[in-house]
Amino acid sequence: MSLKEKLHNDMKSAMREGATVKRDVLRLLLAAIKQTEVDGGKPLDDAGVTDLLLKQVKQRRESITDYGKAGRTDAAAQEERDIAIIEQYLPQMMSRAEIETLVAAALAHLNISSSKEMGRLMGYLMPQIKGKADGRLVNEVVKAQLAG
Repeated sequence: MSLKEKLHNDMKSAMREGATVKRDVLRLLLAAIKQTEVDGGKPLDDAGVTDLLLKQVKQRRESITDYGKAGRTDAAAQEERDIAIIEQYLPQMMSRAEIETLVAAALAHLNISSSKEMGRLMGYLMPQIKGKADGRLVNEVVKAQLAG
């Protein structure tokens, strides 16, 4: 079963169970998938759906920051609930230790020792970890290893 089908089936289940929050989040995700497919002129595969889900999580995290600055804890809490639902459909994210190991191996492989070559290192790393790790965490680990 594809990820898109799973989202659709889970939305139906949420409707039957009366889980309105989950139903609403899944409806928004399916609408975003449909819009992306219409805009792109082709159906999304699982990788495309995963990318879209990651973008949705990123948007909600940015909203949480904005809501926090505005003192809107209720809206921030709703975004947190949405993120928790979306993350159920994302692959397991890499831990900081796994990222550190990967970065150390990439540094040795590319023979990079200065932060001037960070772009080359990130270009090498990101295709390997796309969808498996948060880009900000990877950036933080890379900077720490290049500095130390």
